[in-house]
Amino acid sequence: MPEYTYKHPRPAVTADCVVFGIDGETAKVLLIERGNEPFKGKWALPGGFMEIGETAEECARRELYEETGLECSGLTQFHTFSDVHRDPRERVVSIAFYTITEICKVAGGDDAAKARWFPLEGIPELAFDHEKILGMAMRLCAAQLPGAF
Repeated sequence: MPEYTYKHPRPAVTADCVVFGIDGETAKVLLIERGNEPFKGKWALPGGFMEIGETAEECARRELYEETGLECSGLTQFHTFSDVHRDPRERVVSIAFYTITEICKVAGGDDAAKARWFPLEGIPELAFDHEKILGMAMRLCAAQLPGAF
């Protein structure tokens, strides 16, 4: 951990989005391939740093659109992830959101090299603590769509 020169160090805040797409009877999850370090080339959930002057929900919608081209107004906040070492760059607290939508065309943008839908049984290793975030979202959504998860 870095040394701080002020009394109350402040963590960075991010929003991470778990987007489930329904393809007939089964669900897929939307992931992005990271274009920058850390974890360049690894798959991750769409998301990023909150800007001053925006809410967590606005951050989630903006990051989702910038990284995948998907516009989504129906995001539901479901948990805050605050493990001290969840990001190797600095102290980061992430507010997680999920949504369930229809499968649609997506494309990587901003700092996401690619965006792609993955079947739930074929998810690659994920960056940061995104497997933990995805697992919690899957458990929450399984009750809403029995059989899809």
